[in-house]
Amino acid sequence: MDVQDKVVVITGGGSGIGKAMAERFHRGGARAVVIGDLNLEGAEAVAASVGGVALRTDVAVEADVARLVALAEERYGGVDLMCSNAGVSVRDPDFNNATSASNETWTLGWNVNVMAHVYAARAALPGMIRRGGGHFLHTVSAAGLLSQPGSPVYATTKHAAVGFAEALAITHHSQNIRVSILCPQAVDTPLIRGARGSQGVDGVLSPEAVAECVVEALAADQFLILPHPQVATYMQRKAADYDRWIGGMARLRDKIAATLD
Repeated sequence: MDVQDKVVVITGGGSGIGKAMAERFHRGGARAVVIGDLNLEGAEAVAASVGGVALRTDVAVEADVARLVALAEERYGGVDLMCSNAGVSVRDPDFNNATSASNETWTLGWNVNVMAHVYAARAALPGMIRRGGGHFLHTVSAAGLLSQPGSPVYATTKHAAVGFAEALAITHHSQNIRVSILCPQAVDTPLIRGARGSQGVDGVLSPEAVAECVVEALAADQFLILPHPQVATYMQRKAADYDRWIGGMARLRDKIAATLD
């Protein structure tokens, strides 16, 4: 997808990757950019900078996501690119106990990191199909392909997000619906503080660098977007020898744990 003359909706667009994407899409000639974020002040500031509109949006609430999509459809006639970008990263209370997160934490992670993508698709898909096509961009994480020491909630929900994106892409491919998943490692955003120890393994990218990578991948209708290209190698190693990969990740986890003592 070329973003020129397209209507774009971005959740979590008030800061970080969402903000950088809004600015990059605007420079790329997007016809309109609609920003949703829990932080309305941040969303309005970004919307003002790109000539768009903003709406306070809690992506864990389906009605909020539906209102955001409805705003774009009513004001601009439809959604061409739906960027389901908002996410939440949470640490385990006990780094050495994979079951230590509360049920409430698991529910929050599931609602924001998984169901928000379902809500976005449920809201935007009918209009896209009527108009003959569209594109979904789901911000996931390399954790959805690999793992995240210290946060089983994050790793598990991000794996589930990958699974839903695959299903969405497969089911609606013949209707000219395309799907991309954005899976960076560490990016210089507030969310990075939700992880511990492994953020800088392959370098921390700027949100602007990630946004540039997104634009290039969308133009190629690419499903898997890897701002850190070495993640592809890690995926290959994981698939080639799962036991060896588990052992390597365990050693990485132990190394991180030693820095926390």
